[in-house]
Amino acid sequence: SYLPNKKQVTPAEEPSKCTKETLQWDTDPSVLQLQADSELGRRMLRLGASKITQVDFLPKEVVSYCKETQTPLTAHLSEEEEEEDEEMMEAKPGPESEQQDDDENRETKEGSFPVLRELTEEERQQILHSSEFQSFFDCSIRVMERALAEDGDIFFDYSGRDVEDKEGDSGSGSSLSLSRLFYDEHWSKHRVITCLDWSPQYPELLVASYNNNEDAPHEPDGVALVWNIKFKKATPEYVFHCQSPVVSVGFARFHPNLLVGGTYSGQIVLWDNRSHRRTPVQRTPLSAAAHTHPVYCVNVVGTQNANNLITVSTDGRMCSWSLDMLSQPQETMELVYNKSKPVAVTGMAFPTGDVNNYVVGSEEGTVYTASRHGSKAGICEMFEGHQGPVTGISCHSAVGTVDFSHLFITSSFDWTVKLWSTKHNKPLYSFEDNADYVYDVMWSPVHPALFAAVDGMGRLDLWNLNNDTEVPTASVTIEGASALNRVRWSSGGKEVAVGDSEGRVWIYDTGEVQMTVVCC
Repeated sequence: SYLPNKKQVTPAEEPSKCTKETLQWDTDPSVLQLQADSELGRRMLRLGASKITQVDFLPKEVVSYCKETQTPLTAHLSEEEEEEDEEMMEAKPGPESEQQDDDENRETKEGSFPVLRELTEEERQQILHSSEFQSFFDCSIRVMERALAEDGDIFFDYSGRDVEDKEGDSGSGSSLSLSRLFYDEHWSKHRVITCLDWSPQYPELLVASYNNNEDAPHEPDGVALVWNIKFKKATPEYVFHCQSPVVSVGFARFHPNLLVGGTYSGQIVLWDNRSHRRTPVQRTPLSAAAHTHPVYCVNVVGTQNANNLITVSTDGRMCSWSLDMLSQPQETMELVYNKSKPVAVTGMAFPTGDVNNYVVGSEEGTVYTASRHGSKAGICEMFEGHQGPVTGISCHSAVGTVDFSHLFITSSFDWTVKLWSTKHNKPLYSFEDNADYVYDVMWSPVHPALFAAVDGMGRLDLWNLNNDTEVPTASVTIEGASALNRVRWSSGGKEVAVGDSEGRVWIYDTGEVQMTVVCC
């Protein structure tokens, strides 16, 4: 090795020839220390304990807000900004400085807050016409309308001291009291009510069909309005319409959301209250395989798992439909008497619990019994008695210990109401108290001896066969001298609805009636 300022010793030199100076250099302490350090570096170092320093960090503060606060997470203030805000609050600056600070803060934090912009007219119209908005708005406005229409009497006396003498004998069933009047200025004006029907699932709902309005040619020709007697609001629950006048309408039994309508053009239309559309969701085609004449009769018969829609038009064609598919009828039948005389049907009724046999009224005043299936399918028997077209027909529907399902009643343009039995081919009795066309008639669904009739003079009559057969038990004439076209009992038998030629629906309370059975 080479060392500065020292004599270099080579291995060839012998120790005997080393000088004193060389010996002194070999024993120098600094050189020995260097040699020791180099040897220590070649060995493995020993591990020892090191100094440990403990540092405490404060946990990160989690900032939470209530659900009403709509501040994004990126807009949270840092600790320094919070301290600056506190100092500014303590200084209580004036309005000018506050406005200046707000402007500065708004400029610095503009990127943190979402920028609100005004929707364009196209975007607003797109939202307003979307199905989600329409469904939400219809449901909300209907609830608000019900709440605003309700008015409770906080001074009502349940003891009856204030009203004990006002109604007189209203509980005896011999009087009629007006409960509600349904009329819509836009949809009901100048329209004739063509049919009424109560919902079997929701007893408070009533549907009315309307003819076309000749004074409004741009409005839909056919209209069906669903009214609600449970709430005191004056507007319809649902509004449906189509391009042809609706001459018959009914709630589809076993389908709470569907309404069936028969039109003047011969189409069968189907409305669904789950859809925000007012137009039909299904309709039958205008073809020779179905109806091509006005359909004045629609009826859903059967059971929950096996039911059909039965329709009859004025040309005597009966069609059976499935509500799931209205593209074509499942079966058709021509109602012909003696295989040669077509029957112009104006009304149809099925006895209670019967889905095969039914009775129909015709334009010439004759009544027929018919069957859908069997060896005698078609027209079976003919009943003569009326001198004018049959306007209404109703089978006995009250259930009791005695079977009266063979009884039915009819109304006619000959000013009479006649009682019939399928066991006899002539009328059992003729009610001749009216002085005008009798437009409709219907048996009470709960009282076996009670039926209602309406005529062209605007008179509603209740006939109780237990009391009298010469004059009606109760009678009322509506205001305005309008003709009453249709009458329908509610399912409970406590209300009766009538429709007039001015588009108004009148609801009358019939009171309690005595359940006494009469034998004919």
